[in-house]
Amino acid sequence: MKIKTIGTIALMTATVTSYSHATEWTGYTYSSVATTAAVKGMNRIGERIAAETNGDLTFKLHLGKTLQIKSSDITQAVGDGVVDYGADFFFSGNVPIARVLNLPMLIENDDEWRKAYAAMEPTLKDAFKQQGVELLGGYRYPKQIIFTTFEIDDLSDLAGHKIRVTSPEQGKFIETFGGSPITLSGSEVPTALERGVIEGVLTASAGGAKKWHEFLPNNYRFAVNYGNSMIIANSDTFADLSADQQAKLRAIVSEEGEITSAEFLVDEETQMKSQQAAGMKIVMPATGDAAMAREKLKPYWSAWAKENGPEYEKALASVLSAIGK
Repeated sequence: MKIKTIGTIALMTATVTSYSHATEWTGYTYSSVATTAAVKGMNRIGERIAAETNGDLTFKLHLGKTLQIKSSDITQAVGDGVVDYGADFFFSGNVPIARVLNLPMLIENDDEWRKAYAAMEPTLKDAFKQQGVELLGGYRYPKQIIFTTFEIDDLSDLAGHKIRVTSPEQGKFIETFGGSPITLSGSEVPTALERGVIEGVLTASAGGAKKWHEFLPNNYRFAVNYGNSMIIANSDTFADLSADQQAKLRAIVSEEGEITSAEFLVDEETQMKSQQAAGMKIVMPATGDAAMAREKLKPYWSAWAKENGPEYEKALASVLSAIGK
């Protein structure tokens, strides 16, 4: 009995010793396709941090639908320690103030995005921290544009049609032009298009249209807003890292976030050309549509912020100041 006790203690000591030298994080992403720029970027982060820490910190990434975590619950799962880190596109339910960046017609180009995100970053970090989450960085998709089953040549053609959106803010845009916004998960979109439950979607050529293009013969390349993903870690797990590991991880995520965003832009052009070659009708924005839409949606920005409270009004003001609007 004495020998068994000593052996057990020795085994426990060996286990603790081995874990003190190496830590493996479990991660999760909403994306279920390993070949997307988003997943490739997440995998590069894991490879680089393992190399730069000599294997002391390694990542094991699980793709969407391989764990019992809903896409809308990723931030909560990370905060609760179900997984150690993740990439979350559907974070706005848990961190709604982040939706300032997704207001329709507020941010209209890459330069405005960079300025707006920089202005919002301190607020975003605090908001995620309240969820038990450390915001490490992120990446953005190309502009969210309009794909439909019906012909569309300008925004007035949205009237009377049912369009799938991913946020209430996108829904406001569709309502503004007489359409009916419908919220569905990505897995429901193909069937909904086939059955006429929806007649279009807001997405990117390199985003949802990459999977659903066969159901969507028309593409009006009008930019409604940007969509972005946050790369996050459990606060306690992150705090357990050494200062050097934390710094390296932040630097790698920052670099890979920019690379992933750039890769999406390249893929956007590639997919657009491929979809056009396959028969999709590509229509460029009508002259005056952008200015008209901006004026229509501008009052909504301040009304949305006021409805949500002073913190939102302050965040919106910081973004407007940063982009000069």
